[in-house]
Amino acid sequence: MLTTLKNAFKIKELREKILFTFAMLVVIRIGSQLPVPGVNSEFFRSWFEAQSTGAFSFFDAVTGGSFINMSILALNITPYITSSIIMQLLTIAIPKLEEMQRDGEDGRKKITAITRYVTVGLALIQSSAMAIGFGRQGYLTQFNALNVICAIATLTAGSAFLMWVGERITEKGIGNGISIVLVINIIARLPEDLGNLFEQFVFGKAPATAVLAVVIIFAIIIAMVVLVIILNDGVRKIPVQYANKVQGRKMVGGQTSSIPLKVNTSGVIPVIFAQSLLQTPIIISSFAGYSGTGVWSEILKYMNSSYWCNPSQLKYSIGLLVYIALIIFFAYFYTSITFNPLMIADNMKKQGGFIPGIRPGKPTSEFLNKVLNNIVLIGAIGLTFIAVLPYVFSGVFKANVSFAGTSLIIIVSVVLETMKQVESQMLVRNYKGFLEK
Repeated sequence: MLTTLKNAFKIKELREKILFTFAMLVVIRIGSQLPVPGVNSEFFRSWFEAQSTGAFSFFDAVTGGSFINMSILALNITPYITSSIIMQLLTIAIPKLEEMQRDGEDGRKKITAITRYVTVGLALIQSSAMAIGFGRQGYLTQFNALNVICAIATLTAGSAFLMWVGERITEKGIGNGISIVLVINIIARLPEDLGNLFEQFVFGKAPATAVLAVVIIFAIIIAMVVLVIILNDGVRKIPVQYANKVQGRKMVGGQTSSIPLKVNTSGVIPVIFAQSLLQTPIIISSFAGYSGTGVWSEILKYMNSSYWCNPSQLKYSIGLLVYIALIIFFAYFYTSITFNPLMIADNMKKQGGFIPGIRPGKPTSEFLNKVLNNIVLIGAIGLTFIAVLPYVFSGVFKANVSFAGTSLIIIVSVVLETMKQVESQMLVRNYKGFLEK
């Protein structure tokens, strides 16, 4: 990786792209420290520390600490991520959007424009809920119309600004801008999280115990990173043979290709869906100021990841089992709506392609569906293990960190994808240079 970056800096075009990306990330980190006008930051920090749910910890992690600081970028790119997922799901459900997606570049531009409007709408709704809901509890220095409007406008503008920065990085920088913004936010919290782990398990301990704790901490992190890399790069290649055809006086076809089916087809989406489904009721209850007792309070504890794997309260780990079931369900659900074996089988048949030993048409579709179901199960199990392991350590050893399995999956996936883009651009550059010579 370091060699790739070193070689990339030798190429002027790539060097400018990397420096532009770095400059944009510096702007984002500065914006994460600027407070919203009229907001009582100390009140919100005290409120945040009093929460016992992991939902806000993860949200603060993906916003790079800007959420707990109540900065102008507090909402960060979460509205854009949500709107992108919504649009992806609606593309399957609404024929008009599906038609746009098939229209090529023009269709994708229209979908991107709609996604932007949805992002601003979601940011407006979220900022209004925060300004009004928290404003009544002391979030604003003075709860009046002017401060509420100012907070709503600032938070919405901050989210829209980050969306614009992400698009500029994609256009003029390196990699997918939105993904890079998300990763730099998560990485920004790593030093603080590692500091908390060292404070809890290393500092003040006997030398032998401290050394053992350091080795175990880094061994677990490295093992999880390696597992994420294996899961991310795992591919099942289905061989495809194309029949010979006569076009004019030439014989075409007869080529061999393959269909790459990723083991982790759905990426980190199942984990995000499962977390959102379980944590949304907790977040709404916190915003509403609910802290009562009774049946609803017990249900919320089952949904709360802070209670999972706690030896003294094992009954609440039933919520973890529900979480695992949801991850596996959403892995199959998301794969089913993004990968269409029937359409692939039809396209192969039209182009004269077939899988050796499998008849074209419906048998091919059934074969692809069977293979896909098998590898999705393997990917879902691996994804579940990575997502659940931090909760086990948190419940048993009270090792609370924000860079849970979800964060590691995002970091590793984006870094690998970005390095592949850098390498491909270097390859194209060298190829062009060879042609010129």
